[in-house]
Amino acid sequence: MKRHTPFRIAAAAAGIAMLGSGVLAQEGDKEAVTVVKVTGENWFTRMEEGVKAYGQEHDGIATRQVGPARADAAQQAAIVQDLVAQGVDALAIVPMDPSSLEGILRRAMGRGITVITHEADNLENTQLDLEAFDNAEFGARFATRIAECMGEKGKWTSFVGSLGSLTHVQWADGGAKYMEQFPEMELVSPKNESFNDANRAYELAREILRTHPDIRGFQGGSAIDVIGIGRAVEEAGLEDKTCVYGLGLPRDTSEYLESGAVDGISFWDPKDAGYVMNVLVDMTLKGEEVESGMDLGVPGYEDVTVSDGPGEGKIVRGQAWVDVDASNWKDYPF
Repeated sequence: MKRHTPFRIAAAAAGIAMLGSGVLAQEGDKEAVTVVKVTGENWFTRMEEGVKAYGQEHDGIATRQVGPARADAAQQAAIVQDLVAQGVDALAIVPMDPSSLEGILRRAMGRGITVITHEADNLENTQLDLEAFDNAEFGARFATRIAECMGEKGKWTSFVGSLGSLTHVQWADGGAKYMEQFPEMELVSPKNESFNDANRAYELAREILRTHPDIRGFQGGSAIDVIGIGRAVEEAGLEDKTCVYGLGLPRDTSEYLESGAVDGISFWDPKDAGYVMNVLVDMTLKGEEVESGMDLGVPGYEDVTVSDGPGEGKIVRGQAWVDVDASNWKDYPF
């Protein structure tokens, strides 16, 4: 039985749900499906906790999460297309490549399906896009730490999950823009595509270290880039000569934070993002508006800002990033 929690934009966050796996649909429930970039990656496993929790805590809505077996925009688009054909009530999507979903999401909304997105502030065919923060500022935050670590001089590079992963590109661009103020900082081989694969990030980092043996700075984009980069740095014995910062999860990165192969990570809690996406789904299904200053009930989203998106939808932004290094990664249990 679901726990009765009055729908307010401020319920406490917790895990995610799959229909038939903890949150069973009741007659009359609205079906909300969260579609992520890839299943099996710890980032999205953590996100699933938030999706599940929302369905467990609220009557009238059944939540579940799906995604492709590998990070592939075409596979994700096929899943979304199938869900549209099934006639689900709502979609909450973290696009691998937002541009690949425009036509499908236009058809979805044309059929009355609610569409909420995350990490896709360039999408035209969405009703609400959730961003954990301003993405250019997030990228500049990585660059600030890299520049400080490097003494504001030397070669550095950036990684992205893919060139179609909008937020990763925005972080890389935000970092590069910040570095322009330092004439002795040199960006080489920018936006290396890891395709959310730690082994590929590792191979790319090894190649960059061979090509640029004097490189000192690395900015990771996908949640696993710093793992691959850290492994390459550690194998080369360069822990004390490099500055590695990027997106990551504390437990995944802890080995390299402890060794010094990764100097620091930043993140927003994907569990909270999964939860808040479904807050926005429920609000939209009920015809409720989200407005600047609202508290969505989850840390980092207590005072959101709402602005116009590129289409008819709105962009909802929080202030949810967290900085972690070897001194405090144990404070975050994921």
